Amino acid sequence: MLYRKISSVIEEHLKSGSNKIMLIDGARQVGKTFIIRYVGQKLYSNFIELNMVEDSIGDRLFANTKTVDDFYLQVSMLAGGRMKSKSDTLIFIDEIQAYPHLLTLLKFLRQDDRFTYIASGSLLGVTLSQTTSIPIGSIRRVSMYPLDFEEFLYANGMNELTITSLRHKFEQLESLDETIHNKMMDLFRKYLLIGGLPDAVNSYISEKNIQSVREIQSEIHDYYAADASKYDQERKLKIRRVYDMIPSNLENKKKRVVAQNIENKKGKTFSDYQDEFEYLISAGIALNVQAISNPVFPLIESGGKNLLKLYMNDVGILSGILYGSNIRAILDNQNSINLGSVYESVVASELTAHGHRLFYYDNRNKGEVDFLIDDYESLSVVPIEVKSGKDYTVHSALNTFVQNEDYHIKKAFVLSNSGEIKRKGKIIYAPIYCIMFFQKNCNVAEDDINE
Repeated sequence: MLYRKISSVIEEHLKSGSNKIMLIDGARQVGKTFIIRYVGQKLYSNFIELNMVEDSIGDRLFANTKTVDDFYLQVSMLAGGRMKSKSDTLIFIDEIQAYPHLLTLLKFLRQDDRFTYIASGSLLGVTLSQTTSIPIGSIRRVSMYPLDFEEFLYANGMNELTITSLRHKFEQLESLDETIHNKMMDLFRKYLLIGGLPDAVNSYISEKNIQSVREIQSEIHDYYAADASKYDQERKLKIRRVYDMIPSNLENKKKRVVAQNIENKKGKTFSDYQDEFEYLISAGIALNVQAISNPVFPLIESGGKNLLKLYMNDVGILSGILYGSNIRAILDNQNSINLGSVYESVVASELTAHGHRLFYYDNRNKGEVDFLIDDYESLSVVPIEVKSGKDYTVHSALNTFVQNEDYHIKKAFVLSNSGEIKRKGKIIYAPIYCIMFFQKNCNVAEDDINE
């Protein structure tokens, strides 16, 4: 079984006696159902699983369930013998987005307090934005993502002691010896190929067949594209177009979305497609990085939406689109292949999974810095530059950025293939895989919907 950090978050919540219902959000195929089922069956003698998508295309028992009593009646028809008490009964409402009215009902189920509940769904950001009565104060919403690089290491046999030692060395700015660095880079490049979708990782571990992995990734990619289209018929072609353009945008020098290219219409601006962008981001299949022109802490106060970069939620899907089953392009680190887009995609997905909101610096005269994150300990901004080539010490825009006293920069990072960890002034050079240690305050993104 794949180790997932979120399992301990779920378990701690269920054991805490919290009066909020945990709602696990995330794109399809990231493992939500599996991990909730695993923890739920471990902790509760009576585990009741209700899949609302299956119900919506089947008996539709819950299609018109608006009251607590009606809900219990329908559950009793399916699992009446397992409806015992709050302490030993967990009701898992899976794919809750199929019936948005059940999100409102969660508030009343919590108030009734007869059983313990947990829910999950995809497109919940979209569904909640369209729900007229959000269950304020009743939900603890936690986002789940594909396996991050640390979880990928565990899947490939690395143990906690080794990862803790690697983390300690990074924190002390100590370089690894060449043998260990080469091993870490080998695993990192495999992560670029495999990504973090559980089905792809399990396939790789069991078969070591890149063709099988690519078939899984291609199927999920097509599924994401179709899924992002069917919920909004009026805008489905534009949503699909934006999604399909992500890989080609990332191969451009600027990597940002160009509004006029979406429909090849001059005069189009970001505001013309704001709903389409928000849809893809809320669905969890695209990660957004907002442009910042005034990079001071906290970044959210200066974030703009006129310039935007979008990344795919899984680097394996991206590398499959770009390189197909030719693993040599990545494993051999060929000079003719620019891996900048896949490196940046890993950084974007790692930072997102670790709770960071993503920004980048864009200035016509001073250049661009790949990523900016908030450092809540020093109350300052941390710039991150990602380099996939050998010229990782060349970064004029970053140099100018850290020297600007108005920005109050205390440290910056350059992540590259080099195994050396060193500090030169405010800039820290570290191997690309060290992005796994850029934690915020937790390892999953959370959003308590409070009163």
